[in-house]
Amino acid sequence: MKTKAAVLYDMQQPTPYAESNPLVVEEVTLSEPGLGEVLVEMAGAGLCHSDLSVIDGSRPRIMPMVMGHEASGIVREVGQGVHDLKPDDHVIFSFVPLCGHCIPCATGRPALCEPGAQANLAGTLLSGQRHFQNQSELELNHHLGVSAFSEYTVVAQESLIKIDSQLPLSTAALFGCAVMTGVGAVVNTAKVEPGSSVAVFGLGGVGLSTVMGARAAGAETIFAIDLLPDKLELAQKVGATHSINAREEDPVTKIKDIQNGVDYSFESVGNEQVLQQAYAATKRGGTTITIGLPHPNKMFSVPAVSLVAEERTIKGSYMGSAVPRRDLPRFIAMYQAGLLPVDLLLSRTIQLDEINEAFDDLATGAAVRQVVTFEN
Repeated sequence: MKTKAAVLYDMQQPTPYAESNPLVVEEVTLSEPGLGEVLVEMAGAGLCHSDLSVIDGSRPRIMPMVMGHEASGIVREVGQGVHDLKPDDHVIFSFVPLCGHCIPCATGRPALCEPGAQANLAGTLLSGQRHFQNQSELELNHHLGVSAFSEYTVVAQESLIKIDSQLPLSTAALFGCAVMTGVGAVVNTAKVEPGSSVAVFGLGGVGLSTVMGARAAGAETIFAIDLLPDKLELAQKVGATHSINAREEDPVTKIKDIQNGVDYSFESVGNEQVLQQAYAATKRGGTTITIGLPHPNKMFSVPAVSLVAEERTIKGSYMGSAVPRRDLPRFIAMYQAGLLPVDLLLSRTIQLDEINEAFDDLATGAAVRQVVTFEN
């Protein structure tokens, strides 16, 4: 079948993207789903910094690639061997396909699925197949097993989580990365306790989700740190008790002026210097969670003695340490109960043809989450 998709042929194109057009919106061919695979008509696809990191080359991936990974859609066709999904089911995508059989999957850590990671690195589905071709019959790679910036996509059944059909699909898309990663980091990785103190460095979609997750978990004090006043204001709407503009004052000094460090500190920028600040902001016995994805060449150092003498902890959190089939339904239930104000993350909806301009807005911080909407 034919589908319109946004294809990245070359990373590191110059900004503004509205002029360089790194994402080529074109008609491509999509082959039918194979064994264990599903054809999905896309409904909403969020623009995330993880996509931007591929576009600007700080998170290298194999090219060319149909981009996008945070998404919702409607099942239209299932391949042989698919039993848990049927046409017209509403779904959210997991950007790590979960094989269910490797050691991480079997021990409750599917975000670290080994076959899923290998497939994502290779730009294929779990089966090793690629389903997109451009008009020159050049094979196109899949982004994180999803390739959300396309009217239709084919994915492994292990990449899909069935959801309540009453949930608006444009909102549902945000659960696939921003909410799962940010709220998951709070409840799964850090296990934030009621009455504790939290600092969140970086207020993109993931950082703001971390703030709302900390509020839902019962944190008493929540510091929100960013460079942009609009994001600091939004952070207070979703649950922050204090906001700190890091362009105007040192956040570590400010936090320690108010209280002697925090119990939990989250870094969601993907910057090693910010990670050092997040670590410094914790108190003795505190825990630092790093969520952002820095360039692979960047290094991070801390005073080694503090890990022992002060019993500090540093933990990575990928995909919110989530078990998607367990966590996404409960995060949606929290949203429906008014505990997670996810709608505030949505800056605007766009059409696929506007995607390059929208990535300019993401890069400059002018938008938190923009969602490509498709006709269904």
